[in-house]
Amino acid sequence: MKTFLNKNSPYLFITPALFLLLIFSIVPIIISLIISFTDINITGLADWSKIHFIGLSNYVNLFNDPAFLQSIGNSIFYVVIGVPFVIACSMGIALLINFGDSWIFRLFRLIFYAPSITNVVAVAVVWNYLYNPQFGLLNYMLQFVHLGPVPWLQDPFIAKISLIILALWRAIGVNMLIFLAALQGIPKAYYEAAQIDGANSWQRLTKITIPMLRFATFFVTVTTLIGWLQFFEEPLVMTSGGPLNSTNSIALFIYQNGFQFSKFGYAAAGSMILFVIIIVVTLIQFRGQRKQQDNQM
Repeated sequence: MKTFLNKNSPYLFITPALFLLLIFSIVPIIISLIISFTDINITGLADWSKIHFIGLSNYVNLFNDPAFLQSIGNSIFYVVIGVPFVIACSMGIALLINFGDSWIFRLFRLIFYAPSITNVVAVAVVWNYLYNPQFGLLNYMLQFVHLGPVPWLQDPFIAKISLIILALWRAIGVNMLIFLAALQGIPKAYYEAAQIDGANSWQRLTKITIPMLRFATFFVTVTTLIGWLQFFEEPLVMTSGGPLNSTNSIALFIYQNGFQFSKFGYAAAGSMILFVIIIVVTLIQFRGQRKQQDNQM
């Protein structure tokens, strides 16, 4: 018995986590896949005889749906613009805050981290005031430089940028802490040796700090990309996907069809497409990271 426990103790420790993963992730994915091949709606929940297997019709209809195609384009726009800014700003702030450990630096950590744990509805109330085209604070400040008023949430293109700014403000905190932890894990002996060799601040940054942050950068990139592909809360509470569906993301499109229009099969098909997109993007990142490691070796 003791030998059995010694050999299998790692599996015993991860069993609870695997059980939770199975119940709350794998099983729902399988159910969603099955539902995506049906025309289930709210009436089908009451009477299963009204549920019909329709094959790939939901998927075909999705790729012929201009609203869904627009939501894919919007999500790609969010990822392409938002992700690099989140990574760059998080790393930059972490580098600045890492210079000291006095109370002022700890205060800055709290200030930058606070938005990430603030309720999104409360945040939406404040930012709706900031973005208000008539009496918002941002347009009021722009008057002093003879600009504006800017239709922050009324113009289709500017509305996307406005949501990215809000999401950027909320996303920096967590990633900043990840970079900060990685920075504090770099041995000081590397910097001391580089300083003895005559390396300046820029050389120490580019030759030691940034290369030593590659694993933290990879982790932040993967999680940030996944998060922005599921961009949901900001367009839901700020614009409801408008104006003219210009801020509608894939996740919001799935929510609208599933919980507002009761088209559960259609929404499930959309969620499976989003799942495949996330898997493909993640695998590409892991393959790129593996090639980079092989080249370095």
